[in-house]
Amino acid sequence: RSMWRQLRDVFEAAQTQSALRVVLLRGEGVHFCSGGDISEYPSFRFDEAALRDFHENEVWGGLSAILNVDVPVVADIRGNCMGAGVEIASCCDVRWAHVQARFGAPIAKLGFPMAPREAALVGAAVGDMTAREMLLLAQVLDATTLLQRGFLNACDDTPALDARCAEVVQ
Repeated sequence: RSMWRQLRDVFEAAQTQSALRVVLLRGEGVHFCSGGDISEYPSFRFDEAALRDFHENEVWGGLSAILNVDVPVVADIRGNCMGAGVEIASCCDVRWAHVQARFGAPIAKLGFPMAPREAALVGAAVGDMTAREMLLLAQVLDATTLLQRGFLNACDDTPALDARCAEVVQ
């Protein structure tokens, strides 16, 4: 939950920086985003008001802050991009991935769906059929597949991806 609040705060602050020309968004460590912390879910999942607050304020607050920033947002996706990661990547203007990156939203295995507004965002970015594969069938897809399906602008090995990221930042 704190990730969503921090994401919102960082992007709202970025919106106030007039010298900012681009945001390069990447994960810390080897993964872009491995998804939400499911150990937190029991604290709000069965409380309708708390669940609504989580999705409408925390999650959508972070996602809408990315969508509202006035400069291009480039996703540098490596490792796992799961659930929340797919939602975050769906907000980015340009998406580049390492060839071994993996994408999915296997929350169906937990027995509940992605929130409607978040699912619509993902569906618009990855395409309806791919979203259904991820969300209903809990499929995990590779970067080459998502490049072919139009979700990614490019997928490359590490040196080429690093060069692309350095070029866009410049």
